[in-house]
Amino acid sequence: MLRIQDIAYSVEGRPLFEGASATIPEGHKVGLVGPNGAGKTTLFRLIRGELSLDNGDISLPSRARIGGVAQEVPASETSLIDTVLEADQERHALMAESETATDSARIAEIQTRLADIDAWSAEARAATILRGLGFDPEQQLMPCSAFSGGWRMRVALAGVLFAQPDLLLLDEPTNYLDLEGALWLESYLQKYPHTVIVISHDRGLLNRAVGSILHLEDRQLTYYGVPYDGFAKQRAEKRAQAAAMAKKQDQRRAHLQSFVDRFRAKASKAKQAQSRLKMIERMDMIAAPEDAAKRVFNFPQPDELSPPIVNIEGGSTGYGETVVLKNLNLRIDQDDRIALLGKNGQGKSTLSKLLSDRLPLMTGKQGRSSKLRIGYFAQHQVDELHLDETPLQHLQRERPTHTPARLRAQLAGFGLMAAQAETEVARLSGGQKARLSLLLATLDAPHMLILDEPTNHLDIESREALMEALTAYSGAVILVSHDMHLLSMVADRLWLVSNGTVKPYEEDLDAYRAMLLARDTPARGGKDKPKPEKSKRPSRDVILELRAEARKCEERVTKIEEMREKLAKKLADPALYEDSRKGELETWNRKYAEVMEGLGRAEALWETAMEKLDAAES
Repeated sequence: MLRIQDIAYSVEGRPLFEGASATIPEGHKVGLVGPNGAGKTTLFRLIRGELSLDNGDISLPSRARIGGVAQEVPASETSLIDTVLEADQERHALMAESETATDSARIAEIQTRLADIDAWSAEARAATILRGLGFDPEQQLMPCSAFSGGWRMRVALAGVLFAQPDLLLLDEPTNYLDLEGALWLESYLQKYPHTVIVISHDRGLLNRAVGSILHLEDRQLTYYGVPYDGFAKQRAEKRAQAAAMAKKQDQRRAHLQSFVDRFRAKASKAKQAQSRLKMIERMDMIAAPEDAAKRVFNFPQPDELSPPIVNIEGGSTGYGETVVLKNLNLRIDQDDRIALLGKNGQGKSTLSKLLSDRLPLMTGKQGRSSKLRIGYFAQHQVDELHLDETPLQHLQRERPTHTPARLRAQLAGFGLMAAQAETEVARLSGGQKARLSLLLATLDAPHMLILDEPTNHLDIESREALMEALTAYSGAVILVSHDMHLLSMVADRLWLVSNGTVKPYEEDLDAYRAMLLARDTPARGGKDKPKPEKSKRPSRDVILELRAEARKCEERVTKIEEMREKLAKKLADPALYEDSRKGELETWNRKYAEVMEGLGRAEALWETAMEKLDAAES
């Protein structure tokens, strides 16, 4: 059991914790959430004893082992599998001692302890963890120096999972994983035998891998015994209650103040006025909960192009003379929302570069709209921002003729307000840097937006805002992400990148997740077990046509509704009803009737289109 009792801690005079307390029961899986900068990572450092508390106490059972991933493993010549095995320090030390021990009693003790900790199955367990995090058997035998920093972070994660500490502290572990690795980690954490606390902005992980939420806000800790969706609901209810109470208190205060203001000068009422003034002073005011500043993304809308905007037949691509993807037969329309699935290293980034015109087509045919504009966002672009320049200066380079006021408005449209506009990029948070890169990627109102892991460093509210922006965006979206919630809310088509090619994935994301988690599980019931017959489904092209028709019908209804609102405002003008304007009134009434009739027809067409689409998709 982890006990956090009345702790206080400040950084450079700024308090992060003031009288904060929480108890984490043994074996519980907990998600630690809260605003960026609130002190989540600092809390981990306090639990590990790396920082000293100003006040209070953090206690764990004696001899409890704490583990986490602080940094990537070194670029050594030790193989991945041996690096992970060495993470269990007790086993590593016992194995080394067993080779040199000569005392028979000590040898017996060593062998007994090795049996107790299941040391002989260790290599198989380590290999399973590495495989789950994306390393095939050949890679597991390669030295750490053969891998980049991001991949060595995975090795560090594999090591701490293998060591199985009593308290596992994970800080944004999915930031350096792909979708497959993130889903495997979710499943692993569900079955982890000890206590886990994970800092994450991944809503899927916070709903599936943990059963409780520890919320850090306003220097306090609050424990919710439910996953994230339940926490969000309970918190919304609390905020609504606090807002209602604050409103009632404001009304009471205003009533008392009005009495004081009216009668303070009257001698006969002076005592009552003074009494009420003291009541106001004694009131313990309830602060209305502030709505979190809306973390907006305002993508500029492109003009409409004739479909398809990209069409590839019999294509192949790669690097130099090396072919990575072949037999590509792909079509993209402007209303497509496509998620790219597949293990790391299978070619998702290669396909993104081909579609963004950063790689050539080596063979086959490719058709593109002549006016096609493409926006491209990848993590390396965030890393390539000019650290010594401000966001405003970045925009001034791209739009030298625009006024500073206009550029500031564009920055604000991506949640970078006045203070951040003039701050050097080096001093911005990871999320703020990502926002600037997203703004630069969408500056030209692209017809197709390619996003490679756009949610790294974005908090949950920002991810929700990104979903809303992508839903409202009228261009095509090609999305690579480990965030299942984002994929499920945005994508309506799935492409599987595997075995050197790209194919439509006809099932949904839940089926893909189930397939990934079951692929290492041996089938039961023998190989003669009959397979369920596949039901006949409409072709993908038919469904795409129905979707496009439904979207057009919806847009038609929206436009007619806007016309109706304008006419309604016109008809609400009292001057229009004067006798001298009777003829004009009849004209506007007739136009309003015509619009209402058109609106009825448009809504009927929309309902029919949606019914056809629902029938086809189900």
